[in-house]
Amino acid sequence: MISYFYRQYSRLILWAVAFSFPVLWYFAEQIPSNNDVETWLPRNTPVRKEYEEFKLDFGAEEIIVIGLSQEDANPKLVEALAGRLDRVAGIRRCWTPARMKARMKEFGVDDETANDRLVGLLQARNGDMIGIIAVLSDVGVKNRSKTAGDVRAAISYCQLDPDRIALTGAPIIVTELDRMGSQKSNRRFFLMTCAISLGLLYYSFGHWGLSFAALGVTLWGIFLNQAVLAACGGEMNFILGSLAVMVMIFTLSITVHVVSYYSTAVRHGDPDPLGTAVCESLNPCLLSTLTTLLGLVSLNVSSILPVAQFGYAAAAGSLVALLVGLGITPALLTVIPCETRNVVSLRIDFRKWGAGVARYRNLILVSSVLLIIVSGFGLTNLRPDLNPAEFLPKNSRVLKDLIRVENELTNVDSIEAVVDFHGQKLAFLDQLKRVREIESKIAAHSSVHHTLSLATFFPTEMPDSALGTARMLGLAQSYSSDDGLIANRQRLWKISARIGHEEGKSSIEILADLQAAVAGEPVRFTGLTPLLKNAQHEIFDGFWQSFTAACLTISIVMVLSLRSVVTGLIAMIPNIIPIWLVFGGIGFLGTPVDIGMMMTGSIALGISVDCTFHFLVQYQQSYRKGNSSVVACQDALEHSGEPMLDSTLISALGMLALCMSSFTPTSRFGMLMASQMAASLLGELVILPAMLCMRPRRRTEKNVEAPSPTPTPDEPAHHDSDPELKIHPFPPVEARRPRRVGAVK
Repeated sequence: MISYFYRQYSRLILWAVAFSFPVLWYFAEQIPSNNDVETWLPRNTPVRKEYEEFKLDFGAEEIIVIGLSQEDANPKLVEALAGRLDRVAGIRRCWTPARMKARMKEFGVDDETANDRLVGLLQARNGDMIGIIAVLSDVGVKNRSKTAGDVRAAISYCQLDPDRIALTGAPIIVTELDRMGSQKSNRRFFLMTCAISLGLLYYSFGHWGLSFAALGVTLWGIFLNQAVLAACGGEMNFILGSLAVMVMIFTLSITVHVVSYYSTAVRHGDPDPLGTAVCESLNPCLLSTLTTLLGLVSLNVSSILPVAQFGYAAAAGSLVALLVGLGITPALLTVIPCETRNVVSLRIDFRKWGAGVARYRNLILVSSVLLIIVSGFGLTNLRPDLNPAEFLPKNSRVLKDLIRVENELTNVDSIEAVVDFHGQKLAFLDQLKRVREIESKIAAHSSVHHTLSLATFFPTEMPDSALGTARMLGLAQSYSSDDGLIANRQRLWKISARIGHEEGKSSIEILADLQAAVAGEPVRFTGLTPLLKNAQHEIFDGFWQSFTAACLTISIVMVLSLRSVVTGLIAMIPNIIPIWLVFGGIGFLGTPVDIGMMMTGSIALGISVDCTFHFLVQYQQSYRKGNSSVVACQDALEHSGEPMLDSTLISALGMLALCMSSFTPTSRFGMLMASQMAASLLGELVILPAMLCMRPRRRTEKNVEAPSPTPTPDEPAHHDSDPELKIHPFPPVEARRPRRVGAVK
């Protein structure tokens, strides 16, 4: 029936794929990019709620810093540039040294004190650089890319050499992340993945026509997945940048297994090779897709929104891969004549491989236990790290400008302190005095290089006369709403602290120190740094939660599909061990775990389990016939070893192509996924057979009546009386009608 359907409708299916290809491609290109740090946490998170309230009270706190060398810092030119920036729609206020000094002078601050207060903010300590700070409006924050472009246009309009100007700040960094995480930027390594996959497909199929066709329908599946993502309102970010490669790997893995079953049927003279291939691959592919789906959906336990979005998008991609692999691949096999295919013979003698694993199974298992113990110590050294600036490549102009500004002018990172006088009926001058005291405690920290508040504009000593004080208060009242330094009728006062990391302390540690320094004061801290602190915490918690959820859900599927609790749990061990070893190695190397690396454990587990199902289906068929565990492993390896190897190589090398990305999270994600895919071969081809070889021969009427065969070197003797071998992973099946596992009735 299956063969009849594809003989009738294969060409129609393939023509539908061809005609819909450009349409899906167009819609896939419409996905917008968004790498806003705020979106890394859900809106109901307390720290994000607090930051949203902060922005409502004081406006957006994001700034763009423009650093000019002394030779370019002509006062008239600086003011001309500032005037040009004032007309940019996304800029709320622009500060220059002259403007800030003029404001201080209005309040009675002398020139020397004003200059001192600007050092570390708009003036370099060595006098080599002058700064301009552009404070973004809400409109500018919503469209950072346009605002950053308008700032660059203003610099060019003033005929300043862009190569001599340092331009940095959160909007500049996020805009660069958007550019690097866009689909256009990802095309280079995606094309490399396509080239690698094409070569591996030919290696596996031995037929260029089928290889190109399989790659073509795979691309169709990728565009279908991205078109669905665009239709659902999804946004591209640096995590979703690897989505196309993931869907390609899912699809080609299923395709390789289907074609392998088809080739085997052709070699054995099966009268209906297509029907046999679809029937044999249906159950293991369905189960493997389910486990992949569960591994990806488990990422939803993370409160990091881009991670959860990736889980849903990649899960949808796994369903698309199933559609392409089981739905369209048979159509290709119908259209391409089987007699023109050059079926490549096995490159590895998997029967000998199985015999070798059986011979050294004790050594393999003991070594595995030792590696697990050693890697456990490495896992204790894992640490999360979430710094958007670290995502940029070392040779990035944006990163170089950031380093230059922080070394010569001011620090871009800031922590916003909000002093809340709610319920305290204090006069303005008393509030000012209290804020100054709190600001001095914050400024005393060695990592705080500059602080800015409304108190910065006031003289240390207040005027003696009531008239002078009244005039000063009037000015403060008129400026407060524009400057964004006080809000809510003088109830809330903002202190902005510029922080550095000379002492090796992270922003998180500095924040904790500042909280301790002002303990007991009516102060709360907010801004991007606390957001990153919370997100960093969620990264590590989400890593263990998602991996645990993936292990539990996939274990349940294994138990139900194999109809044995013991077998299901044993089958999970060789899939968990490689991930455990890789992350243990990361811990020993001291490599921080970023937002992309955190996801790889759950994803790799879902993918590697796929091969386990294909192996166990063949193993069970042989073992239930009364063969010994060694022979059953040899049969399974002979039948499934090569497609397992080919699909894993496609996955590993496809992921390795991501390392070409200059975007650090993408390259780290690719390297870690490739390492785990390669390590999974250790689990599937070595550890799993070694564990199964410990099982005793299954008792059947055939082998109970027959005398025990003399053991051979390739098939060690098994003694049911041996207490070590009393584990029966598979349930007794004498009461069931025997049937071929994986067959469709």
